[in-house]
Amino acid sequence: MSELLGLYVDHQMTSPSAMAQHSAKIKPIANDLARRGVLLVATCLRVEVYGEERALRNIDSTIFSDVSCRRIEGAAAVAQRLAEIASGAHSQILGEAYISDQLAKAIERLDPNLPVFQIVRLAIDIGRASRERQRFIASFDYDQIVRDIITDRFQDGELPDRLYMIGAGMLGRELIRSGVGERFRSTVVITRNPKNLRKRLRPWPDIEVSLMRPAEIGSVREPRSIVVIATADVNIEYQAVLDNAILRLQPRTVVDLSSIPVLPNFAVKKLKYVTMYDDEFLRFISQNNKKIAPKLPLLCADIEETLLAAKITRT
Repeated sequence: MSELLGLYVDHQMTSPSAMAQHSAKIKPIANDLARRGVLLVATCLRVEVYGEERALRNIDSTIFSDVSCRRIEGAAAVAQRLAEIASGAHSQILGEAYISDQLAKAIERLDPNLPVFQIVRLAIDIGRASRERQRFIASFDYDQIVRDIITDRFQDGELPDRLYMIGAGMLGRELIRSGVGERFRSTVVITRNPKNLRKRLRPWPDIEVSLMRPAEIGSVREPRSIVVIATADVNIEYQAVLDNAILRLQPRTVVDLSSIPVLPNFAVKKLKYVTMYDDEFLRFISQNNKKIAPKLPLLCADIEETLLAAKITRT
């Protein structure tokens, strides 16, 4: 077995918006890389590849041609980095809960017999466990930020109407499960494939939502409704459909959790529109990080000690 390597660039090395654009460009080659024994971790805030040295030869010219990347060498260094990612230590929202699930989803493409698969699986488990032990848990994760924005929009006892969740992926489903729609008369999930979403929701029979296709929303104006966009899978045609539907709906606010904002500038001018790059959102992130950052050294030390106990040592 040749040495395990990692190459990465993340939001701490460039701007979050530039990182999101680069990640979107690289994501389509994940399956091809997996067939070559290479793990691609492409989220809105990072593009990282891991594998044996021979599998990663010349890959930097393909994935990192437009950006500078960093290199880490050896199983222990790779495991430490990935466990820290799984714990939320390298997230824009420190301690956020969704990244470990994204890592787990990413390794599904790999042959489970590969050494890199086994190292990443161990790193995910260690990162999750260390996060819990050290209570490295975001006080303002995505669900809490959305809740606080909703609270700000409906004050003095005003009752909200409907919550529209655009996106049936992991983030959208987890936001619904967290109860962000509990103040609303009802929650509507906007999806292009209602049949597929019904299958995904079967394990959670207690979740009460209505399903609509994008073109079905906005038949009447709903100024006491909120729209949350929780999908990155938006092509030009789908963007146009959403744009027209939301403009017809005229909700109180649109909260866009997409790494690349969905609505074009001309639509934004007609709506109250909050993205992850706006001051309102960034204030919540800053408040969370200021509170949790002092725990970072203890978290990283915990991860390193656990890796040592698992005999994943630095050479």
